[in-house]
Amino acid sequence: MARVLSLFRPQPFLAPFGKRKPLFRKMSLDSRARDVFAAAVEAVQPDIVVRRSIEHKEDSMIINGHKFPLKQNLHLVGFGKAVLGMAAEAERIIGDHLVRGVISVPHGIQQTLRQHGKNHLLLKENSRISVIEGAKHNLPDVDAQRAAEGINQLASELTEKDLLLVLISGGGSALLPAPIPPISLQEKLEVTRKLAAAGATIQELNTVRRALSLLKGGGLTRSAHPAQVVALILSDVIGDPLDLIASGPTVRSEMLPEEVLSILEHYKLLDSVPASVKEVLGRLSHRQEEKKMDKEERVVNVVIGSNSVALKSAGRRARELGFRPVVLSPGVCGNVKAVSRLYGLLARFACSPEEPPSEIVAEMLKLGPEIGLKSWDLYRTMQALTEGCTEGWGATCLLAGGEPTVELTGKGLGGRNQELALRVGLELRGLELPPNGPIFLSGGTDGQDGPTEAAGAFTDAGLSDEARAQGLNIDDFLYNNDSFTFFTRLSAGQRLLLPGLTCTNVMDVHMLIIPHNSQEK
Repeated sequence: MARVLSLFRPQPFLAPFGKRKPLFRKMSLDSRARDVFAAAVEAVQPDIVVRRSIEHKEDSMIINGHKFPLKQNLHLVGFGKAVLGMAAEAERIIGDHLVRGVISVPHGIQQTLRQHGKNHLLLKENSRISVIEGAKHNLPDVDAQRAAEGINQLASELTEKDLLLVLISGGGSALLPAPIPPISLQEKLEVTRKLAAAGATIQELNTVRRALSLLKGGGLTRSAHPAQVVALILSDVIGDPLDLIASGPTVRSEMLPEEVLSILEHYKLLDSVPASVKEVLGRLSHRQEEKKMDKEERVVNVVIGSNSVALKSAGRRARELGFRPVVLSPGVCGNVKAVSRLYGLLARFACSPEEPPSEIVAEMLKLGPEIGLKSWDLYRTMQALTEGCTEGWGATCLLAGGEPTVELTGKGLGGRNQELALRVGLELRGLELPPNGPIFLSGGTDGQDGPTEAAGAFTDAGLSDEARAQGLNIDDFLYNNDSFTFFTRLSAGQRLLLPGLTCTNVMDVHMLIIPHNSQEK
């Protein structure tokens, strides 16, 4: 096994800088884990990612190496849950060069930010940006449609001398509903609802949505032509695919009517769609022929915040706190049962006093594709874990991100992060307790795991005994998907992760901290 792993030996990490500060040794593992999670969230704050991405130099705006002249010619639009803070920072940077703007943000967000003391994420009183709140309960509505119409009107009035700055974050699709006339919003929602109920994939749903929308699938770029378009994107999708984030309003996509009709026919919905939808699909070929000129030269898309950015910052903080950071992957997905099993196996692999059993390695490699992990990522991670304390680190901090799924079997209160932590706690049974044994943390960067006030939770090998001593049956809570209730009752909620409103979202952060002296009992 050692010979196999040696084939995948990565470049060595930097050696520690001198001796560890005693302060860090006195901090508990869970305190340091919370600190690392906070660093991940801080790195993808809406104002911070914009400030890091826009440079205003004399009469130019520099973004990702591109230089754009500013002559009171900048217009701004945005849509998404984090866009209000992004827009506030952009206006502070750009100043008087901003002519006007329209942003579509979640219902009640301004009041919520005020209540939580997040005034730095609000627009100034004399702002040139209009704010329209909509998409109550994260569903497209008439207010969001009104915002989309305002965004479309602003874009369509631009000239080749103008510059359109587009701000996009998670939740943007619901905040930018613009069905092609004569389709009504209700008709479009009904078509997508029926497709989802019939079992259509997310790719199929997005294909139909884009075909029926004025602004999705590059529609905003078409509307803004011939203006220069620059989009700054805060990604909440695994892999950061530009065409899927908010359904890709600044990413041109070819929409073939045959493909859309085939999807509707496959799910036996072609005969039941409204006449307005059939009319629009009949015009789709003509729409594709319009404006043959290449607009790609006038569009720049830049991902300025993502799960990878959060994990990189978490790694830096972990190193400062005395851990050796190792990033597994920012793309963990699949059922939480399989994900929790993988983390349990990694912990046992690292804690094995001798060469880890080959069965553990084989099971991990088998699980990998099921949860979005490549064999190379697992080999690289196993190699880092086998090196252990050879470089002088007290513990390894294994970091990952993504968005696993939960199979609903009950009606309890919880979320994927809390259920993942609960299941990992079961997987860690038999290992040593902290500070000599591993701990695991899972948290949503948006600060809200499911319909709860917690972002997630942390766990260790003592979870089962702790629950049993307090009369809590873990299996019952798992069957009812009631992880929040479980962690709330367990030791007065001390294991819950409660960061409050974070104003951002780049999916989840997973953390497995393994002291190098930990072993199986």
